[in-house]
Amino acid sequence: MSPAHLWLTNAAPSAFPRRPQYGIMGLVGRLPGGGLAKGLAVTLRTMTRRSVTRQYPEVQPDLPPRSRGVIALLEENCTVCMLCARECPDWCIYIDSHKETLPAEGGGRARTRNVLDRFAIDFALCMYCGICIEVCPFDALFWSPEFEYAEYDIAELTHEKQRLREWMWTVPPPQAHDPAAEPPKEIAAAEKAAARAARTSRNGPPATGAPTTGTPTTGPPAGESPSDSPGGGRP
Repeated sequence: MSPAHLWLTNAAPSAFPRRPQYGIMGLVGRLPGGGLAKGLAVTLRTMTRRSVTRQYPEVQPDLPPRSRGVIALLEENCTVCMLCARECPDWCIYIDSHKETLPAEGGGRARTRNVLDRFAIDFALCMYCGICIEVCPFDALFWSPEFEYAEYDIAELTHEKQRLREWMWTVPPPQAHDPAAEPPKEIAAAEKAAARAARTSRNGPPATGAPTTGTPTTGPPAGESPSDSPGGGRP
């Protein structure tokens, strides 16, 4: 250990002079009851400032555009695939349905479809993770910024599809896409297919009987008669 480290280790507290306090509040703090006086000074200073408290519920708060308030349901898009209920980590989604047979049209055979009977979410168990909204393949679930759905009884926090449908009208429109972001794969694939179809229609189909590149010829090589080739001239 160097001499400097030994001096710092064994030095008395008096070797490090205290930093002097400047200002009136520093002097007041050293007097008996100075801490109380400083606290009252802070209180008096803030009493003269304008309050920034929102007068809720008279004044509604400004929520972020992607705030997670409640889950809304668009019943027309639901196909009762049960994917949201299976992926829910809290098992707070309850779905009931029945099969319905549709009559045949135009001589075809009848087909069946699932009809939604019940779609309920228990918000007493929901942890607002958003997995059900992300895995829905038909865009039937959406986030709504609505948050005023408190109840006096915890059993009343299980809301049925009628209430979830009412919250659908509070869903804000989606945000605009980032112009610098990459386009979705589906759009890129569709653009490539459209460009390929336009190029084919512009060039036209290949002429009938025209030789195709890479097709081997069946005749003898150039400069060689049929009789010179192996097996040529045989009856």
